[in-house]
Amino acid sequence: MNCPDLKARLVDEALAAGFASCRVTSPDSIPDVPERLRAFLEAGRHGQMTWLEDRAAWRGTPRSLWPDVRSVIMLAETYGPEHDPLDDLSYRDAGVVSVYARGRDYHDVVKKRLKRLARWLVAETACEVKVFVDTAPVAEKPLAAASGLGWQGKHTNLVSRALGNWFFLGAIFTTLELEPDRAEADHCGSCRRCLDICPTDAFPAPYQLDARRCISYLTIEHRGPIDRDLRPGLGNRIYGCDDCLAVCPWNKFARTGHDHRLAARDGMDRPALAELAKLDDATFRKQFSGSPIKRTGRGRFVRNVAYAIGNSARPDLLPSVQSLVEDSDAAVADAARWAVERLRDD
Repeated sequence: MNCPDLKARLVDEALAAGFASCRVTSPDSIPDVPERLRAFLEAGRHGQMTWLEDRAAWRGTPRSLWPDVRSVIMLAETYGPEHDPLDDLSYRDAGVVSVYARGRDYHDVVKKRLKRLARWLVAETACEVKVFVDTAPVAEKPLAAASGLGWQGKHTNLVSRALGNWFFLGAIFTTLELEPDRAEADHCGSCRRCLDICPTDAFPAPYQLDARRCISYLTIEHRGPIDRDLRPGLGNRIYGCDDCLAVCPWNKFARTGHDHRLAARDGMDRPALAELAKLDDATFRKQFSGSPIKRTGRGRFVRNVAYAIGNSARPDLLPSVQSLVEDSDAAVADAARWAVERLRDD
């Protein structure tokens, strides 16, 4: 089935479901991904994310993941902040959490919307579908670029002339044959703001990312102590980093997130580091229930809090981090000792 009317109704239904944009691409539209992924892995730029290696064959092409797929429907869900998150970096006694993680886990929110749209499509056509939100070996960003949702900017994230770069991606694989949309051209031009602002020099070149130096990777994925040379660059970022997103000029077209579930919970815009340093495992799990932060575990999160305190130049926070120097988690204890040294030197 290749029905223009069906595709138009699909887009209407996606917008009615709350998505900001809906585009279609072919499962064969990203032939360069396997080679790009191979080069990334061979350079070791994935750090401890061994799951990228383990599932590389599936990630290279949608047909490897599901041979019956005939079309890939790509959806955008906006989550634009109401204020510039870069402003939060100046509050050195508070931690900075990436905008996407301040509310409810986006996996849950976006997947529910995807399932609603997929059920509509099945009811209309009796096709088969599979839905994905960032938890399966799917090359979402290249597929989204191929579909015309936007293009991969020099920071490797997706950028849209209509949405900026504050949006989540979701995918519906289907056995339907739908007319593909055109890919979007690159509109970065000579701009390199996203590259120049990175505090840890995580971009070896435009359109290339070394995750081992990326603050989002370091604060979320990396287990154990973070390299001492990189710790000062973390500043007060305790979960993720939005710097390269926040400076993109295309954000003048960004839309503020409309789903209240993705809005920041109370206290998550600028959470006090002194309070976060007190978290034990049970309190951490309770406080971040339903949040993407929960998956890092208390150890990694409080380790990040200790680094932020060490970078705060706030001697009044010394008692908060001194209480962690004998923590049962070795990485937390190491971070706390480093923070104590930094604050005493200040």
